[in-house]
Amino acid sequence: MRRMLLIAVLLAVLGAAAGLTWWLAHRERAPRELVLYGNVDLRQVELPFNNSERIAAVLVQEGDRVQRGQVLSRLDTSRLEPQVAQAEARVAAQQQVVARLRNGSRPEEIAQARANVALAKADAVNARRQFERLKPLFEGSGGRAVSQQDVDNARAAWYVAEARLTVNEKTLALAIAGPRQEEIAEAEARLRADEAQLALLRQELADAQLVAPVDAVVRTRLMEPGEMASPQKPVFSLALTDPKWVRAYVSEPDLGRVHPGMAATVAVDSFPERRFEGWVGFIAPVAEFTPKTVQTEELRTSLVYEVRVFVKDPANDLRLGMPASVYLSLDQHRPQPQTEPVAEGKR
Repeated sequence: MRRMLLIAVLLAVLGAAAGLTWWLAHRERAPRELVLYGNVDLRQVELPFNNSERIAAVLVQEGDRVQRGQVLSRLDTSRLEPQVAQAEARVAAQQQVVARLRNGSRPEEIAQARANVALAKADAVNARRQFERLKPLFEGSGGRAVSQQDVDNARAAWYVAEARLTVNEKTLALAIAGPRQEEIAEAEARLRADEAQLALLRQELADAQLVAPVDAVVRTRLMEPGEMASPQKPVFSLALTDPKWVRAYVSEPDLGRVHPGMAATVAVDSFPERRFEGWVGFIAPVAEFTPKTVQTEELRTSLVYEVRVFVKDPANDLRLGMPASVYLSLDQHRPQPQTEPVAEGKR
C-alpha cells in the first residue's frame, strides 16, 4: 500500500510538472505581433476650370509629377482680355472724377465766378439808372418825351439784370463751397463698384490658367485642346503623393489591442525585403460588414473595424490599391488618459 501511495504521489507530481511545462511553453508562444491585411490608399483630386471657355493648351501627361502652383492647362483668353482693359479704363476715369470732387473748385474757377458777379452787378446798376432817368421824363412830359413802352422796357431790363446778378452770386457761393459730400460719396461708391468688377475680371483671367493645388502625380488626362471646359468637367485627375495609408481591418477581439499613434511597419509583395515605417492614424468608431446589431457572443467576434495605417513613402514606391501587410508590435504601451485633479471642494 505504501508503494502504491508513493507511486500515486509521484504520478501527481509528474502531471503537475507536465502541466506547468505546457503552460510556460504556450505562454512563450503567444503572439507578440498583430498582423493586418489591406490595400494602399491615397487621396485623389478632380481638377476642373472655374470658367467656361475653350481649352487652348494642355501642358502635362499621365504619370507626370507636378508641383504646387505649376500651370497644367490654359484657356483661350481672347475675349476676356479686352473686357479687363475696358474695366481698367473705367476705373481710371472714375478715379479722376473722385479726385476732382475731393479737390473742389480751382482758384481760377472761383476768380471767374467773382468776375461774373462783378459784371452782373455793373449791368444791374446801369439798368437801374436807365430806368430812373426815363421815369421822371415820362411823368414830367405826360408821355410826350418818353413813351410808356420805353419806361416798361427799362424796368424789365433792370429786373433781368438784378436776377442775373443773383444767379452769378449763387454760382460764386457754390464754387467757394465745393461739391456736396453726397456727390463725393456717390462718386466713391461708383469707383468701388468699378474696382470690384475689375477684380472679378482679373480673377477670371487668372483662373484661365489651371494650376496644381498640391504636389501630386497626374493620374488621368480627361480633356484635350479645343474642347469646351466648364466647372462641371474635370480636366485632370491627380493622385496625392502624401499622405498615403493602408486601409486594413481588425477583428473585434483584437480591437482593444490597437490604439491611435501605435507604431507599425508595412510590407508589400513588390519589396519583400523592405519594411515601410508607419503609425495607426485612424480607427473606425463603428463596425463594418454584417451583422450590424450584436445579439450573441458568436456574432460579436465576426465584426471588423477599419484601421488606417499611415505610411512614410518618400520615394513614392507604393501605388494605389497595392496589397499590403501591416505588422503591429503588441509590446507597445497604450497611452493612459490623463485625469483632471479633483478640486478640494468636490472631495
